[in-house]
Amino acid sequence: MMSSKEAPSLKCQMASTWQRVQSMRQWILENGDKRTDPWLLVYSPMPVAFIFLLYLGVVWAGPKLMKRREPVDLKAVLIVYNFAMVCLSVYMFHEFLVTSLLSNYSYLCQPVDYSTSPLAMRMAKVCWWFFFSKVIELADTVFFILRKKNSQLTFLHVYHHGTMIFNWWAGVKYLAGGQSFFIGLLNTFVHIVMYSYYGLAALGPHMQKYLWWKRYLTSLQLLQFVLLTTHTGYNLFTECDFPDSMNAVVFAYCVSLIALFSNFYYQSYLNRKSKKT
Repeated sequence: MMSSKEAPSLKCQMASTWQRVQSMRQWILENGDKRTDPWLLVYSPMPVAFIFLLYLGVVWAGPKLMKRREPVDLKAVLIVYNFAMVCLSVYMFHEFLVTSLLSNYSYLCQPVDYSTSPLAMRMAKVCWWFFFSKVIELADTVFFILRKKNSQLTFLHVYHHGTMIFNWWAGVKYLAGGQSFFIGLLNTFVHIVMYSYYGLAALGPHMQKYLWWKRYLTSLQLLQFVLLTTHTGYNLFTECDFPDSMNAVVFAYCVSLIALFSNFYYQSYLNRKSKKT
């Protein structure tokens, strides 16, 4: 049993821990970019955390609920969704590219412009749209579940979709601009190609003969992560007024995606080909 002396000590430790949690929460809320704090889902991490937990719940419960049901025909929805994502990706790519050029951004080292100048706000806004697009993209998983494409619910898929919303919430909350633009620029270009592929595939089986380039889409995704790893790695070892903590997170994250996408590429194309021969 706990002695009478140990009980107050435990209470003090719990109170101290709670104070640290409260202090950290206040720091998170109050030290963000004041320009982006009023925007949807940005000020507090709680809405994004709720979306993430809901997402995991859908991933866990969805296949179980669909087990005895017929796959849902989503052809029209998928066509509209995928080509809408192409349009959104084109818009974001244009904004990242044009705004960075007009602002004379450096592709090697670019601090965040926290001013309210038109170009700084334009870059911050497209960073928010990029973050919000990651929330929209969680629908990819829902469509797999409703169509009973459970083989697509890989660790890579869930990990990538689930973590990107947190990564870019932090980006918009604290670093809406600067070197963050380079990630958005590359990723939106890749997503123009990717959602074009999915949109064409959704049109029907007759399109399959035109979709021989899926392997090269995976190669493009891998190249993207290699470029981002090189870019952030370079900035970890040079003087640049951009937080090393964020560069380190992006570097580690991209390394994990290179490993996962490389394994996917091997299993999907090289290993399958060797089995056929």
